[in-house]
Amino acid sequence: MSDFQPRYNWTREQALALFDLPFHELLFRAHAVHRENFDPGQVQVSTLLSIKTGACPEDCGYCPQSARYRTGLKAERLMPLEQVVEKAKVARDSGATRFCMGAAWRTPRDKDLPAVAEMVGAVKALGLETCATLGMLTAAQAEALKAAGLDYYNHNLDTSPEYYGEVITTRTYDDRLQTLAHVRDAGMKTCCGGIVGMGESRMDRAGLLHSLATLPAHPDSVPINRLVRVAGTPMAEEAELDALEFVRTIAVARIMMPRSMVRLSAGRESMSDELQALCFFAGANSIFHGEKLLTTGNPDTEADEQLFARLGIRAMPAASGSLSTTVHADITEAA
Repeated sequence: MSDFQPRYNWTREQALALFDLPFHELLFRAHAVHRENFDPGQVQVSTLLSIKTGACPEDCGYCPQSARYRTGLKAERLMPLEQVVEKAKVARDSGATRFCMGAAWRTPRDKDLPAVAEMVGAVKALGLETCATLGMLTAAQAEALKAAGLDYYNHNLDTSPEYYGEVITTRTYDDRLQTLAHVRDAGMKTCCGGIVGMGESRMDRAGLLHSLATLPAHPDSVPINRLVRVAGTPMAEEAELDALEFVRTIAVARIMMPRSMVRLSAGRESMSDELQALCFFAGANSIFHGEKLLTTGNPDTEADEQLFARLGIRAMPAASGSLSTTVHADITEAA
């Protein structure tokens, strides 16, 4: 099967073999796949807002929102609707086409869902796509969010199944897979990726991408996060992942999931313009912009605009993430 078409029978060994390619060969292949499926000069822009911060009971080793760690983070209750709408307006006016709302819950309580549903409806009324990340969902909760009009649900796998226990012990890999199944069954789009630089091996990075690429459907969005080391968390002292290894991860994700949006997510604040440019060439075509990602820093909108101008990249218009609206629509029609 062509690299340009989605496939679901990848093996772990094939994923690792892609990582092991000479750097120039890997980027050549990834960029070719990217160019066949997307306009390489467009990047989708999203904004992420923490609508409920801190006091999470989970023990994710990277997360400053865990109640188990002393990171100086102040816990906050669910944000009022009016404040969420105001933030969404700012995001829209700054060029974002998708607005993502995150709440630090292990799983939402049913009594919290009506307030979240109201936020979803209000944000959609502004002409934005909506995404939420609220923790684990039951099937009924996924159906309720779909009924509210939620477009995407984010629930990351974080790392490989083998390394997962080194990162978190309060929920299992299967718990995460079950939530993704509920989201798919409800008819929402999935946003699912992971974090690299947590002390995992290259085999684990290949294992993460293998897990994503062999789901029943490839995630519509694949966020690749670079660990943000936060003082007070167990992973605060992890060595920074080699920059070219991060680019390799982006490139392999693009090859294995050719029609997914691959997003540069957390950690972008510490990336040079040159590193980001390599990532865009390797197949990244989505970013979060704004000054903060939940609780950690992010490049501001002006910095992103300047980078886009230097690279000749433009923000993707609303609803243009599908193949039918790219410059390669003729390929889709002929398939």
